[in-house]
Amino acid sequence: MQQTADVAVLGAGMVGVSAALHLQARGRDVVLVDRHGAAGLETSFGNAGLIERASVFPYLFPRDLGDLLRYALNLSPQAHYHVSALPSVAPWLWRYFRESAPERAKRHALDALPLVERCLEEHDALIQLSGAGDIVRRTGWIKLYRSDKSLAKGLVDAARLRDFSLRVEELDAAGLSALEPDIAPVVGAVHFRDTASVADPCAVAQAYAELFQRRGGRFLAGDVRALAQTRDGHWSVPTHDGALIVRDVVVALGPWSDQIFRPLGYDLPFAVKRGYHMHYGTKEGARLFHPVLDADNGYVLAPMTRGVRLTTGAEFARRDAAPTPVQVGKDEALARTLFPLGERLDPKPWMGCRPCFPDMLPIIGKAPRHQGLWFDFGHQHHGFTLGPVSGRLLAEMMTGEAPFTDPAPYAVERFR
Repeated sequence: MQQTADVAVLGAGMVGVSAALHLQARGRDVVLVDRHGAAGLETSFGNAGLIERASVFPYLFPRDLGDLLRYALNLSPQAHYHVSALPSVAPWLWRYFRESAPERAKRHALDALPLVERCLEEHDALIQLSGAGDIVRRTGWIKLYRSDKSLAKGLVDAARLRDFSLRVEELDAAGLSALEPDIAPVVGAVHFRDTASVADPCAVAQAYAELFQRRGGRFLAGDVRALAQTRDGHWSVPTHDGALIVRDVVVALGPWSDQIFRPLGYDLPFAVKRGYHMHYGTKEGARLFHPVLDADNGYVLAPMTRGVRLTTGAEFARRDAAPTPVQVGKDEALARTLFPLGERLDPKPWMGCRPCFPDMLPIIGKAPRHQGLWFDFGHQHHGFTLGPVSGRLLAEMMTGEAPFTDPAPYAVERFR
Protein backbone atom coordinates (compact mmCIF):
# COMPACT_ATOMS: atom_id res chain seq x y z
CA MET A 1 0.00 0.00 0.00
CA GLN A 2 1.41 3.37 -1.00
CA GLN A 3 2.05 5.95 1.73
CA THR A 4 3.03 9.61 1.55
CA ALA A 5 4.99 12.02 3.75
CA ASP A 6 6.99 15.22 3.51
CA VAL A 7 10.38 13.67 4.23
CA ALA A 8 11.92 10.21 4.38
CA VAL A 9 15.07 9.88 6.47
CA LEU A 10 17.05 6.84 5.33
CA GLY A 11 18.94 5.28 8.22
CA ALA A 12 18.03 5.11 11.91
CA GLY A 13 21.40 5.51 13.56
CA MET A 14 22.08 8.50 15.78
CA VAL A 15 22.52 10.77 12.74
CA GLY A 16 19.29 9.75 11.03
CA VAL A 17 17.12 9.70 14.16
CA SER A 18 18.38 13.14 15.16
CA ALA A 19 17.66 14.60 11.72
CA ALA A 20 14.16 13.13 11.84
CA LEU A 21 13.50 14.68 15.26
CA HIS A 22 14.68 18.12 14.20
CA LEU A 23 12.62 18.06 11.01
CA GLN A 24 9.59 16.83 12.94
CA ALA A 25 10.00 19.64 15.49
CA ARG A 26 9.81 22.10 12.58
CA GLY A 27 6.47 20.80 11.40
CA ARG A 28 7.49 18.26 8.76
CA ASP A 29 5.73 14.92 8.40
CA VAL A 30 8.74 12.60 8.61
CA VAL A 31 9.17 8.86 8.13
CA LEU A 32 12.25 7.00 9.31
CA VAL A 33 13.23 4.07 7.08
CA ASP A 34 15.81 1.50 8.13
CA ARG A 35 16.48 -2.03 6.99
CA HIS A 36 16.24 -3.26 10.58
CA GLY A 37 13.03 -1.43 11.41
CA ALA A 38 14.71 -0.41 14.68
CA ALA A 39 17.13 2.32 15.73
CA GLY A 40 20.79 2.23 16.62
CA LEU A 41 21.67 -1.30 15.52
CA GLU A 42 24.69 -0.54 13.32
CA THR A 43 27.46 2.05 13.83
CA SER A 44 25.58 3.70 16.71
CA PHE A 45 25.48 0.35 18.50
CA GLY A 46 29.17 -0.30 18.83
CA ASN A 47 31.01 2.91 19.78
CA ALA A 48 32.65 3.93 23.04
CA GLY A 49 29.59 5.93 24.11
CA LEU A 50 31.26 9.35 24.21
CA ILE A 51 29.55 12.67 23.53
CA GLU A 52 32.94 14.14 22.78
CA ARG A 53 32.73 17.84 23.53
CA ALA A 54 36.54 17.97 23.62
CA SER A 55 37.03 16.60 20.08
CA VAL A 56 38.15 19.97 18.72
CA PHE A 57 41.08 18.49 16.79
CA PRO A 58 40.36 15.70 14.31
CA TYR A 59 42.00 12.30 14.05
CA LEU A 60 44.99 12.86 11.78
CA PHE A 61 46.97 10.57 9.55
CA PRO A 62 50.23 9.85 11.43
CA ARG A 63 53.44 11.49 10.28
CA ASP A 64 55.94 9.89 12.66
CA LEU A 65 58.19 7.58 10.62
CA GLY A 66 58.32 4.94 13.33
CA ASP A 67 54.54 4.86 13.55
CA LEU A 68 54.22 4.68 9.77
CA LEU A 69 56.60 1.72 9.62
CA ARG A 70 54.64 -0.17 12.27
CA TYR A 71 51.41 0.53 10.40
CA ALA A 72 52.94 -0.59 7.11
CA LEU A 73 54.03 -3.89 8.68
CA ASN A 74 50.67 -4.36 10.43
CA LEU A 75 52.42 -4.37 13.80
CA SER A 76 50.53 -1.57 15.53
CA PRO A 77 47.39 -2.31 17.56
CA GLN A 78 46.06 1.12 16.60
CA ALA A 79 45.47 0.22 12.96
CA HIS A 80 45.21 -2.87 10.79
CA TYR A 81 44.70 -3.28 7.06
CA HIS A 82 43.82 -5.95 4.51
CA VAL A 83 46.45 -6.21 1.77
CA SER A 84 43.67 -7.09 -0.67
CA ALA A 85 41.98 -3.75 0.05
CA LEU A 86 45.02 -1.58 -0.69
CA PRO A 87 44.26 -0.93 -4.39
CA SER A 88 40.91 0.59 -3.48
CA VAL A 89 41.82 2.30 -0.21
CA ALA A 90 45.33 3.60 -1.03
CA PRO A 91 44.15 6.66 -3.04
CA TRP A 92 41.87 7.62 -0.16
CA LEU A 93 44.67 7.15 2.39
CA TRP A 94 46.94 9.39 0.32
CA ARG A 95 44.26 12.08 0.28
CA TYR A 96 43.74 11.63 4.04
CA PHE A 97 47.51 12.08 4.51
CA ARG A 98 47.45 15.32 2.52
CA GLU A 99 44.43 16.69 4.39
CA SER A 100 46.22 15.94 7.69
CA ALA A 101 49.02 18.40 6.89
CA PRO A 102 49.23 20.99 9.68
CA GLU A 103 47.67 23.96 7.91
CA ARG A 104 44.89 21.94 6.33
CA ALA A 105 44.19 20.10 9.58
CA LYS A 106 43.94 23.43 11.40
CA ARG A 107 41.41 24.68 8.84
CA HIS A 108 39.35 21.50 9.10
CA ALA A 109 39.34 21.77 12.91
CA LEU A 110 38.03 25.33 12.72
CA ASP A 111 35.37 24.23 10.23
CA ALA A 112 34.24 21.46 12.60
CA LEU A 113 34.28 23.68 15.69
CA PRO A 114 30.72 25.07 15.41
CA LEU A 115 29.39 21.50 15.45
CA VAL A 116 31.64 20.34 18.27
CA GLU A 117 30.84 23.35 20.44
CA ARG A 118 27.11 22.59 20.32
CA CYS A 119 27.20 18.79 20.38
CA LEU A 120 26.50 18.36 24.08
CA GLU A 121 23.90 21.12 24.15
CA GLU A 122 21.90 19.46 21.35
CA HIS A 123 22.21 16.03 22.97
CA ASP A 124 21.07 17.47 26.30
CA ALA A 125 17.87 18.77 24.74
CA LEU A 126 17.02 15.35 23.31
CA ILE A 127 18.11 13.53 26.48
CA GLN A 128 15.68 15.60 28.51
CA LEU A 129 12.79 15.16 26.06
CA SER A 130 13.37 11.43 25.63
CA GLY A 131 13.91 10.57 29.29
CA ALA A 132 17.33 9.03 28.61
CA GLY A 133 19.10 10.88 31.41
CA ASP A 134 19.66 7.80 33.56
CA ILE A 135 21.97 6.37 30.86
CA VAL A 136 24.18 9.48 30.73
CA ARG A 137 27.26 10.21 32.86
CA ARG A 138 28.75 13.69 33.32
CA THR A 139 32.15 12.57 34.57
CA GLY A 140 34.25 13.12 31.44
CA TRP A 141 36.81 10.65 30.14
CA ILE A 142 40.52 9.95 30.64
CA LYS A 143 43.51 9.50 28.34
CA LEU A 144 46.28 7.34 29.78
CA TYR A 145 49.91 7.63 28.68
CA ARG A 146 52.42 4.80 29.09
CA SER A 147 55.55 6.66 27.93
CA ASP A 148 57.17 10.02 28.59
CA LYS A 149 57.07 10.76 24.86
CA SER A 150 53.33 10.20 24.50
CA LEU A 151 52.60 12.07 27.74
CA ALA A 152 54.56 15.11 26.55
CA LYS A 153 52.56 15.20 23.34
CA GLY A 154 49.31 14.65 25.26
CA LEU A 155 50.02 17.58 27.56
CA VAL A 156 50.70 19.85 24.58
CA ASP A 157 47.37 18.80 23.04
CA ALA A 158 45.60 19.34 26.37
CA ALA A 159 47.02 22.85 26.68
CA ARG A 160 45.66 23.69 23.21
CA LEU A 161 42.18 22.63 24.31
CA ARG A 162 42.21 25.09 27.20
CA ASP A 163 42.23 27.87 24.61
CA PHE A 164 38.66 26.74 23.79
CA SER A 165 37.48 27.14 27.41
CA LEU A 166 37.47 23.38 27.98
CA ARG A 167 38.18 21.87 31.39
CA VAL A 168 41.24 19.67 30.97
CA GLU A 169 43.12 18.40 34.02
CA GLU A 170 46.52 16.71 34.16
CA LEU A 171 46.56 13.74 36.54
CA ASP A 172 49.55 12.41 38.43
CA ALA A 173 49.56 8.91 39.91
CA ALA A 174 47.61 9.97 42.99
CA GLY A 175 45.07 11.92 40.98
CA LEU A 176 44.47 9.01 38.61
CA SER A 177 44.18 6.56 41.50
CA ALA A 178 41.57 8.77 43.15
CA LEU A 179 39.40 8.61 40.03
CA GLU A 180 40.22 5.05 38.94
CA PRO A 181 41.62 3.00 41.83
CA ASP A 182 41.71 -0.25 39.82
CA ILE A 183 43.76 1.15 36.93
CA ALA A 184 47.43 0.12 37.03
CA PRO A 185 49.98 2.95 37.41
CA VAL A 186 50.98 4.70 34.19
CA VAL A 187 53.33 7.58 33.38
CA GLY A 188 50.52 10.12 33.37
CA ALA A 189 46.95 10.90 32.37
CA VAL A 190 44.67 13.71 31.25
CA HIS A 191 41.04 14.08 32.36
CA PHE A 192 38.68 15.71 29.83
CA ARG A 193 35.90 16.89 32.10
CA ASP A 194 33.46 18.41 29.59
CA THR A 195 32.76 15.18 27.73
CA ALA A 196 29.67 13.16 28.63
CA SER A 197 29.40 9.41 28.17
CA VAL A 198 26.59 6.87 28.08
CA ALA A 199 26.24 3.35 29.45
CA ASP A 200 24.45 2.06 26.33
CA PRO A 201 24.75 4.02 23.03
CA CYS A 202 22.12 1.87 21.31
CA ALA A 203 19.63 2.54 24.11
CA VAL A 204 20.11 6.29 23.69
CA ALA A 205 19.46 6.10 19.93
CA GLN A 206 16.39 3.98 20.63
CA ALA A 207 15.15 6.45 23.26
CA TYR A 208 15.41 9.25 20.69
CA ALA A 209 13.57 7.09 18.13
CA GLU A 210 10.80 6.37 20.65
CA LEU A 211 10.46 10.13 21.22
CA PHE A 212 10.09 10.56 17.45
CA GLN A 213 7.34 7.95 17.39
CA ARG A 214 5.54 9.35 20.45
CA ARG A 215 5.33 12.63 18.59
CA GLY A 216 3.60 10.89 15.70
CA GLY A 217 6.55 9.95 13.53
CA ARG A 218 6.38 6.77 11.47
CA PHE A 219 9.13 4.15 11.41
CA LEU A 220 9.20 1.69 8.52
CA ALA A 221 11.51 -1.18 7.56
CA GLY A 222 12.85 -1.38 4.05
CA ASP A 223 15.83 -1.87 1.77
CA VAL A 224 16.22 1.63 0.33
CA ARG A 225 18.80 0.83 -2.36
CA ALA A 226 16.01 0.92 -4.95
CA LEU A 227 15.27 4.57 -4.16
CA ALA A 228 14.00 6.28 -7.32
CA GLN A 229 12.90 9.72 -8.37
CA THR A 230 9.40 9.95 -9.87
CA ARG A 231 8.40 11.83 -13.01
CA ASP A 232 7.03 14.72 -10.96
CA GLY A 233 10.28 15.13 -8.99
CA HIS A 234 9.19 13.31 -5.84
CA TRP A 235 10.98 10.27 -4.43
CA SER A 236 9.75 6.70 -4.15
CA VAL A 237 11.24 4.86 -1.17
CA PRO A 238 10.71 1.08 -1.09
CA THR A 239 9.54 -0.28 2.26
CA HIS A 240 8.16 -3.62 3.45
CA ASP A 241 4.75 -1.90 3.61
CA GLY A 242 4.83 -0.63 0.03
CA ALA A 243 6.22 2.46 -1.66
CA LEU A 244 6.62 5.66 0.35
CA ILE A 245 6.27 8.81 -1.78
CA VAL A 246 7.97 11.92 -0.39
CA ARG A 247 9.10 15.34 -1.53
CA ASP A 248 12.47 15.21 0.27
CA VAL A 249 14.87 12.38 1.10
CA VAL A 250 17.67 12.55 3.66
CA VAL A 251 20.48 10.04 3.15
CA ALA A 252 21.80 9.23 6.64
CA LEU A 253 22.99 5.68 6.02
CA GLY A 254 26.45 6.13 7.49
CA PRO A 255 28.87 3.64 5.92
CA TRP A 256 26.22 2.47 3.44
CA SER A 257 25.47 5.96 2.08
CA ASP A 258 27.49 5.24 -1.05
CA GLN A 259 24.84 2.70 -2.08
CA ILE A 260 22.61 5.73 -2.71
CA PHE A 261 24.92 8.53 -3.85
CA ARG A 262 27.10 6.53 -6.28
CA PRO A 263 24.21 5.20 -8.42
CA LEU A 264 22.90 8.77 -8.56
CA GLY A 265 26.19 9.95 -10.08
CA TYR A 266 28.00 11.53 -7.12
CA ASP A 267 31.73 10.75 -7.08
CA LEU A 268 32.83 11.45 -3.51
CA PRO A 269 36.06 10.44 -1.69
CA PHE A 270 34.23 8.19 0.73
CA ALA A 271 35.72 5.35 2.77
CA VAL A 272 35.04 3.38 5.91
CA LYS A 273 37.20 2.61 8.91
CA ARG A 274 36.10 -0.66 10.43
CA GLY A 275 36.27 -1.28 14.17
CA TYR A 276 35.47 -3.94 16.74
CA HIS A 277 34.32 -4.25 20.32
CA MET A 278 34.13 -6.91 22.99
CA HIS A 279 32.57 -6.84 26.48
CA TYR A 280 34.27 -8.21 29.59
CA GLY A 281 33.48 -8.92 33.18
CA THR A 282 35.86 -7.73 35.89
CA LYS A 283 37.95 -9.61 38.43
CA GLU A 284 37.65 -9.36 42.20
CA GLY A 285 35.02 -6.65 42.21
CA ALA A 286 37.10 -4.18 40.20
CA ARG A 287 35.21 -1.20 38.79
CA LEU A 288 35.80 1.23 35.95
CA PHE A 289 34.21 4.65 36.48
CA HIS A 290 35.22 6.54 33.31
CA PRO A 291 35.90 5.67 29.67
CA VAL A 292 39.69 5.48 29.37
CA LEU A 293 41.85 5.59 26.26
CA ASP A 294 45.22 3.88 26.20
CA ALA A 295 46.76 6.63 24.08
CA ASP A 296 49.87 4.61 23.24
CA ASN A 297 47.85 1.73 21.80
CA GLY A 298 44.62 3.26 20.51
CA TYR A 299 41.89 1.27 22.27
CA VAL A 300 39.23 2.43 24.73
CA LEU A 301 37.85 0.70 27.80
CA ALA A 302 34.38 2.02 28.64
CA PRO A 303 32.01 1.01 31.45
CA MET A 304 28.74 -0.12 29.88
CA THR A 305 25.51 -1.71 31.05
CA ARG A 306 26.72 -5.06 29.69
CA GLY A 307 30.21 -4.86 31.21
CA VAL A 308 33.49 -3.20 30.28
CA ARG A 309 33.52 -2.56 26.54
CA LEU A 310 36.84 -2.63 24.70
CA THR A 311 36.70 -0.74 21.40
CA THR A 312 39.55 -1.02 18.91
CA GLY A 313 41.27 1.41 16.61
CA ALA A 314 40.74 1.45 12.85
CA GLU A 315 40.81 -1.39 10.35
CA PHE A 316 41.14 -0.53 6.66
CA ALA A 317 39.33 -3.17 4.64
CA ARG A 318 36.44 -3.46 2.25
CA ARG A 319 33.27 -2.66 4.14
CA ASP A 320 31.66 -6.03 3.55
CA ALA A 321 34.75 -8.24 3.85
CA ALA A 322 34.70 -10.97 6.49
CA PRO A 323 35.61 -9.76 10.00
CA THR A 324 39.26 -10.08 11.03
CA PRO A 325 39.29 -9.00 14.70
CA VAL A 326 43.04 -9.34 15.23
CA GLN A 327 43.06 -5.97 17.02
CA VAL A 328 40.73 -7.30 19.71
CA GLY A 329 43.28 -9.94 20.66
CA LYS A 330 46.17 -7.48 20.66
CA ASP A 331 44.24 -4.87 22.61
CA GLU A 332 42.88 -7.36 25.13
CA ALA A 333 46.40 -8.46 26.06
CA LEU A 334 47.44 -4.84 26.55
CA ALA A 335 44.26 -3.94 28.43
CA ARG A 336 44.75 -6.78 30.91
CA THR A 337 48.02 -5.13 32.01
CA LEU A 338 46.06 -1.94 32.67
CA PHE A 339 42.82 -3.13 34.28
CA PRO A 340 41.68 -6.48 35.78
CA LEU A 341 39.42 -7.61 32.98
CA GLY A 342 37.55 -10.86 33.55
CA GLU A 343 35.99 -13.22 31.06
CA ARG A 344 34.69 -12.31 27.62
CA LEU A 345 30.93 -11.74 27.68
CA ASP A 346 30.20 -11.78 23.93
CA PRO A 347 30.25 -14.95 21.80
CA LYS A 348 32.37 -13.14 19.20
CA PRO A 349 33.66 -9.60 18.60
CA TRP A 350 31.17 -7.09 17.20
CA MET A 351 32.25 -5.27 14.02
CA GLY A 352 31.06 -1.94 12.69
CA CYS A 353 32.12 0.73 10.19
CA ARG A 354 32.81 4.45 10.50
CA PRO A 355 31.99 6.53 7.39
CA CYS A 356 34.81 8.94 6.57
CA PHE A 357 35.92 11.68 4.22
CA PRO A 358 39.62 12.57 3.97
CA ASP A 359 39.12 16.07 5.43
CA MET A 360 37.47 14.55 8.51
CA LEU A 361 34.29 16.59 8.03
CA PRO A 362 30.80 15.25 7.29
CA ILE A 363 28.61 16.15 4.36
CA ILE A 364 25.53 18.03 5.57
CA GLY A 365 23.32 19.69 3.02
CA LYS A 366 21.65 19.55 -0.38
CA ALA A 367 22.72 17.26 -3.19
CA PRO A 368 23.42 19.73 -6.01
CA ARG A 369 22.02 17.77 -8.98
CA HIS A 370 18.76 16.38 -7.56
CA GLN A 371 15.78 18.29 -6.25
CA GLY A 372 14.75 17.14 -2.79
CA LEU A 373 17.84 15.04 -2.08
CA TRP A 374 19.80 15.82 1.10
CA PHE A 375 22.94 14.31 2.61
CA ASP A 376 23.86 13.84 6.27
CA PHE A 377 26.71 11.35 6.60
CA GLY A 378 30.50 10.95 6.87
CA HIS A 379 30.90 11.87 10.56
CA GLN A 380 33.95 9.55 10.90
CA HIS A 381 34.51 8.69 14.60
CA HIS A 382 31.93 11.19 15.84
CA GLY A 383 28.54 10.22 14.45
CA PHE A 384 27.19 9.53 17.92
CA THR A 385 28.57 12.86 19.16
CA LEU A 386 27.51 15.03 16.21
CA GLY A 387 24.20 13.43 15.19
CA PRO A 388 21.91 15.88 17.02
CA VAL A 389 23.81 19.03 16.07
CA SER A 390 24.15 18.04 12.41
CA GLY A 391 20.44 17.13 12.43
CA ARG A 392 19.65 20.63 13.63
CA LEU A 393 21.77 22.24 10.91
CA LEU A 394 20.23 20.08 8.21
CA ALA A 395 16.69 20.76 9.39
CA GLU A 396 17.34 24.50 9.41
CA MET A 397 18.58 24.32 5.84
CA MET A 398 15.67 22.18 4.65
CA THR A 399 12.99 24.38 6.22
CA GLY A 400 14.44 27.76 5.23
CA GLU A 401 15.39 28.70 8.77
CA ALA A 402 18.60 30.70 9.24
CA PRO A 403 21.29 28.09 9.97
CA PHE A 404 23.13 28.51 13.27
CA THR A 405 26.45 28.32 11.41
CA ASP A 406 27.68 28.63 7.85
CA PRO A 407 27.03 25.22 6.24
CA ALA A 408 29.51 25.75 3.40
CA PRO A 409 32.35 23.67 4.98
CA TYR A 410 30.08 20.61 4.95
CA ALA A 411 28.76 20.98 1.40
CA VAL A 412 29.10 18.36 -1.33
CA GLU A 413 30.62 20.97 -3.60
CA ARG A 414 33.87 21.09 -1.60
CA PHE A 415 34.92 17.89 -3.42
CA ARG A 416 34.48 19.20 -6.93
